[in-house]
Amino acid sequence: MERPAAAGPATGTKHLDIFVDEKEPRNGIEALLKELRPFWQPTEVKLKTFTDGITNKLVGCHVDEAMEDVVLVRIYGHMTELFVDRSNEVECFQVLHAHRCAPDLYCTFQNGICYKFISGTILNMWMLREPSIFRLVAKEMAHFHSVQTDNCYPTEPILWKTLSKYLTLLNTSLPMPTSHVSSMEIDDLPTLDILVSEIEVLKEHLSQVKSPVVLCHNDLLCKNIIYIETQGLVKFIDYEYSGYNYQAFDIGNHFNEFAGVSELDFSMYPPKEMQVEWLTSYLRAYKECTGCEPVVTDLEALKLYVQVNKFALASHFSWGLWAVLQARYSTIEFDFLRYARERFKQYFKKKDETLALQLPP
Repeated sequence: MERPAAAGPATGTKHLDIFVDEKEPRNGIEALLKELRPFWQPTEVKLKTFTDGITNKLVGCHVDEAMEDVVLVRIYGHMTELFVDRSNEVECFQVLHAHRCAPDLYCTFQNGICYKFISGTILNMWMLREPSIFRLVAKEMAHFHSVQTDNCYPTEPILWKTLSKYLTLLNTSLPMPTSHVSSMEIDDLPTLDILVSEIEVLKEHLSQVKSPVVLCHNDLLCKNIIYIETQGLVKFIDYEYSGYNYQAFDIGNHFNEFAGVSELDFSMYPPKEMQVEWLTSYLRAYKECTGCEPVVTDLEALKLYVQVNKFALASHFSWGLWAVLQARYSTIEFDFLRYARERFKQYFKKKDETLALQLPP
């Protein structure tokens, strides 16, 4: 059913009281487009489903073959509101758009959002490693991290709140298995007691690392980066996990994503030499964005290298918890438990040597 458009709660963004069925989205999308593109004829609207996402369903809508005007409809995944703050997502989207970091947000609806399509090349694992590309990614992340939000958000990092939320959901979601998760599949995952203990270890150690708290993307896998070759830049998309967090977490999380998603290959984690080059580009751009002299010393790059690799551990841990939750709730076809096992395996493999890394004086 459809009601008149109204502003979303405390966001100023148009809200359409329309529900879009994930399996049969056409009717709901046409209702959205009636408001957003009233001059489009429903019979001429073409829908293109993007299949890269493992949390939400994304559909591109257009009438022209050149796809010069494309409305993206993102339909939230089943039960994702349990661990994604949708109001925060919309607020971050608006702030980032105001700072030229995000496209136009057209509206929210009952179970999703509509926004402008960014035309370009979606990065892959190999493009992430090209110096000409990763320097652009480092520069855009520096721009993202330099965004000031006029105290619209708390400056406490969301990492520990997020991990606590995931643990609570796991605890209340137990006992497993569900109809599509067997007990055998969860036998080799860490127990709840171990998870609680590891979070305490991480929090005690990482709180001493003194990484600045900045506005972070928090989910910068390669499919969330668009390369616009004609303009010589990249743009980040999908801000559902964005919020204030540790600078080093956002970068470490991105480095982890060099391993891919569907088939994790942690041998692709960037080596130290590549990381230092990436981090030097980032620091130079970050200083420039924040009004400082863009001169970066080897010591500064090395310090950030150590911080980033320590917080990469927290990234593994966080996405491991997330994947166990997704296995419990998601209707998307993806082996979330295998993903969780691989993330936790990498966490425990790298934990001792990474925590032992010493920050330079």
